[in-house]
Amino acid sequence: MHIPESNLPRIVVVGGGFAGLQFCKRVNKNKFQIVLLDRHNYHTFQPLLYQVATAGLEPDSIAYPIRKIFEDQRENFFFRIGEAKNIDAEQQILETTSGKIAYDYLVIATGSKTNYFGNKVIEENAMPMKTIPQSLNLRSLFLQNFEQTLLTDSVNEREKLMNFVIVGGGPTGTELVGAIAELKNHVLPNDYPDLDFTKMNIHLVEAGERLLAGMSETSGKRALKYLQNMGVKVWLKTAVDSYDGEVIKTNTSKTIPTRFLIWAAGVQGSPIKGIPEEQIQRGNRIAVDENNKVIYSDNIFALGDVAMMVTDDYPRGHPMVAQPAIQQGRLLAKNIERLVDGKPLKAFKYSDKGSMATIGRNRAVAELQGMKFTGLTAWFIWMFVHLMALVGFRNKAVTFVNWVFAYVNYDKGARLIIRAFDKKRNLHEEKVPVGTGE
Repeated sequence: MHIPESNLPRIVVVGGGFAGLQFCKRVNKNKFQIVLLDRHNYHTFQPLLYQVATAGLEPDSIAYPIRKIFEDQRENFFFRIGEAKNIDAEQQILETTSGKIAYDYLVIATGSKTNYFGNKVIEENAMPMKTIPQSLNLRSLFLQNFEQTLLTDSVNEREKLMNFVIVGGGPTGTELVGAIAELKNHVLPNDYPDLDFTKMNIHLVEAGERLLAGMSETSGKRALKYLQNMGVKVWLKTAVDSYDGEVIKTNTSKTIPTRFLIWAAGVQGSPIKGIPEEQIQRGNRIAVDENNKVIYSDNIFALGDVAMMVTDDYPRGHPMVAQPAIQQGRLLAKNIERLVDGKPLKAFKYSDKGSMATIGRNRAVAELQGMKFTGLTAWFIWMFVHLMALVGFRNKAVTFVNWVFAYVNYDKGARLIIRAFDKKRNLHEEKVPVGTGE
């Protein structure tokens, strides 16, 4: 991999997600040469992936070119496309699909990937949603199911095509199932007037006792009520044991025939090979100290979802969401300069900004700074926070216009099958690789 020579220490950053971007933005480029590596040439705003999957937004609304983000910080900054393969810590070399690169400091911000909890059958047949290509696959399969329903005379086949199942009752699952319910109630009957949408069933399957386990019980109950009022069938205390592509079997007597299963039941870290196995902790995350330094190393750091930092407040590690990643990236940018200057490093302390989830039009739950909001107020808060967090003015403007249009017209304009989805051929061709930061 060709990188210009420099007298400055070289920091190689793997992953252009929230953590990697924040670090690269804040680090002093007069003191370091920065090389950012990612498999894609864009940053993905993952919290809105579900809106791409449900035809609410086009992918260019939530993706932004990495080179454009740093167009005003080109001095001593280099971006390269590639996937990290292995770390040679002794030689201080990172092996990638684009060649080898030497480093003085390595920052691992590779994010997370879908966690199937070792169930290979489910992994082979369920649909993940961690990248833009995967979201487009979901959108295509979703719409193809209705097109196929119009072509079949089999009652059993129609049932499978009109049953939509989401596994996982966290924010991703609840937001996704709420968006699908809105499509059923307001949009799809106009597109397919010759289909009987009383036959369309939307299922949310959650192994725990309630929805939104990371939020208060009040928010979980309110989300459940919203979804049930929208016609969603919610199955609590129900775990999926297997799915062969046609029938879901659970730990209860419940079975669901379906050709559409989205797995949103958990994530795990996405570490790079070369990290000692004893440093890979629960959830496939890399053990780090209070400064995000990988335990066995003096010059390797891990940020965000892939980092397992155990503290008194977070004995199981910080939540695998955007805010810890952003805050860790910002602090490490300052700490790595202190490290070079021989100054003591500042310990990371997470400032919880709150949690929120939207469950369709005028329905949301939000918990911010000890205050709880529901309904229309929470919905406006959710929209404002997510709109402001998008990268780039154009993305903010396009997303805002799309949301206003959808609100006024009860419509979603991205109901396009851009590329037909072949489940056997495409299902796992777009896995989340190491080096995406997603």
